[in-house]
Amino acid sequence: DYILPLIFTKRLCDVFDDELNRIAKEVGPRKKAFQLAKADHKLVRFYLPLVPGDHDQPVWSVIRKLSDKIGEGVTTHMRAIAQENPLLQGIIDRVDFNATTHGQRDLDDDRLSNLIEAISTKRLGLEDVEADIIGKSYEYLIRKFAEGGGQSAGEFYTPPEVGTIMSRVLQPEPGMEIYDPTCGSGGLLVKCEIAMEESAQGKKRTVAPLKLFGQEFTPETWAMANMNMIIHDMEGQIEIGDTFKNPKFRSKGKLRTFDRVVANPMWNQDWFTEADYDNDELDRFPAGAGFPGKSSADWGWVQHMHASLNATGRAAVVLDTGAASRGSGNAGTNKEKTVRQWFVDHDLIES
Repeated sequence: DYILPLIFTKRLCDVFDDELNRIAKEVGPRKKAFQLAKADHKLVRFYLPLVPGDHDQPVWSVIRKLSDKIGEGVTTHMRAIAQENPLLQGIIDRVDFNATTHGQRDLDDDRLSNLIEAISTKRLGLEDVEADIIGKSYEYLIRKFAEGGGQSAGEFYTPPEVGTIMSRVLQPEPGMEIYDPTCGSGGLLVKCEIAMEESAQGKKRTVAPLKLFGQEFTPETWAMANMNMIIHDMEGQIEIGDTFKNPKFRSKGKLRTFDRVVANPMWNQDWFTEADYDNDELDRFPAGAGFPGKSSADWGWVQHMHASLNATGRAAVVLDTGAASRGSGNAGTNKEKTVRQWFVDHDLIES
């Protein structure tokens, strides 16, 4: 909750410093550069209002020099940044560094000060680290938190090795639209962009970046996905909400379709009923397939992904082993088996 937003903000501060220095080379002192950026936010990636009285000081020093009511000060500065940048609203201003539980600070000022100092030891500007390096570092932290999070880890994290394989199987091409209906922290979308760029290396023409789209149910994870996109220097549209019951990406009253779909949905979700499938207004669950049973929505997600593909689209999905085996052999009839057979009979599976 605290470490990732702080590292993200340190990156924003150092990049803003670099951009102020770039403008200052053309117009004079940094104070004038800041005034120009304040008047026209389009001159910089993100405009940060926290500039110290000494304009030659790093922007991050405003946070680093907090000595009293540090949690309150950090929270105030984060909210001020979000206020100036609509793209960051709900992303970095959602954490209260001054929060208490029964009168006890969740993160006391001493620990917060030590954390700020630890983050201050490395500069994270444009000349210091490439977007891919800071992105990989960010992914490393997410992975470490996932490993410590037990069973909940799968809600926001897919192992990068799995994501790399999926992205190479999908073979995304420049300019394609890529969609993840259960995007978590956005790692699979990032992997698709990296795979496309790697395959395009050595080609003389400039390649168009992928257009990345995702939806995530958990607010904290949605914020993480947005930070992940920005810190990788990639553009993506990440919506918040329950994709299964209310997919946000629609076009003319129908489900929007994409060139590629990639997902690692939560396995064995049992809170969707047959009525959720039968009453679907988007025709995602065709006759002959439809309801895969109450105990697992895995094949419901696959049907959603299939409905989200355009005529030449391709999808890759991570499924629980049981989703591919339940009802097989001597187990007799099984609703998941019926849905699987529908996909095979319609020649939709590559293996």
